Amino acid sequence: MPNVEALEPLAGIMTEWRRDLHAHPELGFEEQRTAALVARELRAAGIAVEEGIAGTGVVGTLRGSAAGTGGNRAIGLRADMDALAMEEATGTPYASRSPGRMHACGHDGHTAMLLGAAKWLAANRDRFAGTVHLIFQPAEESRGGAQAMLKDGLFERFPVDAVYAIHNLPGLPLGTVAVPKGAVLASSDTWEVTFRGRGTHGAKPHLGTDATLAAAAFITALQSIVSRELDPLATGVVSVGHIAAGNPEAPNVIPAQVLLRGTARALSPEVRDMLEERIGGIARGVAAVHGVEAVPVYTRRLPPTVNHPAQAALMHAAAATTLGTEHARDDHPPITAGEDFACMLEARPGAYAWLGTGDPAHPEGWHHNPHFDFNDAALVAGAAFLCGVVEAELGA
Repeated sequence: MPNVEALEPLAGIMTEWRRDLHAHPELGFEEQRTAALVARELRAAGIAVEEGIAGTGVVGTLRGSAAGTGGNRAIGLRADMDALAMEEATGTPYASRSPGRMHACGHDGHTAMLLGAAKWLAANRDRFAGTVHLIFQPAEESRGGAQAMLKDGLFERFPVDAVYAIHNLPGLPLGTVAVPKGAVLASSDTWEVTFRGRGTHGAKPHLGTDATLAAAAFITALQSIVSRELDPLATGVVSVGHIAAGNPEAPNVIPAQVLLRGTARALSPEVRDMLEERIGGIARGVAAVHGVEAVPVYTRRLPPTVNHPAQAALMHAAAATTLGTEHARDDHPPITAGEDFACMLEARPGAYAWLGTGDPAHPEGWHHNPHFDFNDAALVAGAAFLCGVVEAELGA
């Protein structure tokens, strides 16, 4: 198995790639520069490349030269490439040069690690049999990049028997890999409810029906779903993220319509179904009490990210062999964020692991925060681990 020492010579170039990508962040489906860099480096390593998948996606295909039982197998390794629409506040020399755009989730690090692994694997083809598809995905951040790649025939054009991904995790010890059993991340759905009443003068509420009052009662009642209807040992989240009503220049008007939007998260299909049903049910019930109309709309965006047992076990074994047993964990508590790699795991067996990047350098430096910065000290461990997954699956 490869180890950290074997990948250490690539630390410098991976850091250069990562910081260059960090300085030039691109939003989902806009990753033209990022995709060009990826394609250029893959070709320089002698890897076959196809570009333009789902717009800006890139897939490199690498075939091992060793003889072995894995010769007829193929696997996918996925990294996400997109940044977030937010201002950076790290103050680093390589901080974002694009106003309003920032690599605040570490996708720059994921891309650099997979490029490093690709470079090492290309130079060591005799260590594995079979095929590795290096999947550089656009638009993970809520823009449907995984779904778009699948719709564009990802696994028909690049067939795989299993697919794997890793994501950085601040707070997990540096260089440690944790592979959750079962659910890794939650479903990520959006909902909205429009309350429609009869608008009226604020001094004459009896002449109308108050959609605002209904919306307020709904917001309060909404939290009873998780606190009183969901099994305390299950996991669900329902949050209100947007309220729109009336005009700030007309505070003496009771508006005829109030729009609420929010998110719902679950770790299982059963809880997801329950959240959808009860959000709509409570909206309609509250509306009836207040004499207004409720129009609920629930949009399913991403399913839960759930590891397949065999692939999760393989990932853990690869981490233990590559990084040492002290840096390999065979479980991790689920996290209620969402991840579109879930769609790839619905299409093919696979698993998703966390790579520890240690405590953030800044006390606010967690994911999706303007002070976030990927810890370059984790690049070698991450790349070595990805190579270890390849050898565990396809080793001679």
